[in-house]
Amino acid sequence: MTDTSLKIQNIVATTALGKPISLTKLARTQGNTEYNPERFPGLVLRIQKPKSAVLVFSSGKLVCTGTKSIAQVKEVIQSVIRQLKRINVKITDKPKIEVQNIVASGSINMSLNLNILALELENTEYEPEQFPGLVYKLIEPNTTFLLFSNGKLVCTGTKNRQQLDESMTQLIKNVKAATKRINARK
Repeated sequence: MTDTSLKIQNIVATTALGKPISLTKLARTQGNTEYNPERFPGLVLRIQKPKSAVLVFSSGKLVCTGTKSIAQVKEVIQSVIRQLKRINVKITDKPKIEVQNIVASGSINMSLNLNILALELENTEYEPEQFPGLVYKLIEPNTTFLLFSNGKLVCTGTKNRQQLDESMTQLIKNVKAATKRINARK
């Protein structure tokens, strides 16, 4: 197995607080908000620690971005609940957090010939004049990779660490099989 290293850069998670929220009141009383209902129906709430942004909708639904772990997601949601308490919105139910997407970056510690991989692997897009990376989509687990010739990569589309690890294993297996096919033809 090729040595790999993956670091989670961003988790997008959602939850529903089960209570309506006055976004106008929240925007008026909290300084860390952006609210422009003509442009977008949600309010952006910026959290300093851990650094993240939360989209707050009047339905009580939240979208949390910018965190690097599930523990941080929980911390951010609790911070939002505390801020809502200040405008008399009391959340009594424990919010059920659902991870929608994990973005991770890392390396497979081998140089990649992207021109050849674009031809050998299915579900790829490679336009080196437009962007230096190869876009490679795995079907199972449903994941998208950006691969670079130096072996560095970005992985998106997974919902937990297990899927992330499975995707990496599948990627390495597919890259090695493609490389083997190429070398067998030489």
